Amino acid sequence: MASPIACPIALTLTLLILCAEAEGLASCHAPTLQTKVFKYRIWDMNQKSLYLRNDQLVAGHLQGANAALEEKVFWVPNRSFEHARLPVIMGIQNGTRCLASPAAPQPTLRLEAANITELPRAGEASAPFTFFRSYKDGLWRFESAANPGWFLCTSARAHEPLGLSRHPDASHVLDFYFQLC
Repeated sequence: MASPIACPIALTLTLLILCAEAEGLASCHAPTLQTKVFKYRIWDMNQKSLYLRNDQLVAGHLQGANAALEEKVFWVPNRSFEHARLPVIMGIQNGTRCLASPAAPQPTLRLEAANITELPRAGEASAPFTFFRSYKDGLWRFESAANPGWFLCTSARAHEPLGLSRHPDASHVLDFYFQLC
């Protein structure tokens, strides 16, 4: 049996909620989706790590004291795109500088100052920051959402900037290893 005090309180709260809804006021808001940020090491199939040089993300062999230069990649899922394609937004420096590839006939890759946890809320406008992951034989590929058919790549030569390529060839490496930190 309910407490005699609890019933009037519950009735009062119900009436307040109904009155607020009738006036067009929301009694509460839907919870905001929390975006978990994942931290990974990423390197290409030729064992080249990523690091920052002259404000560009480059891939090269880092040894000894230089190993500390390796940039960790932070990523979040982007729920604005089809989940089955594994859409992610990637960035460095705790997710404050994100990889971007605006739509273009000959797309380029750049780093842009952005909050990695805010970008998924931008919906379709987050396409330049979104990459679709695909996995095969232990390796990952990242296809640009804004430039279908263009994949994140490293140069076959060490210490060159990351870029985008349509196909793997003698000068472009499209396959990456991903390791949780």
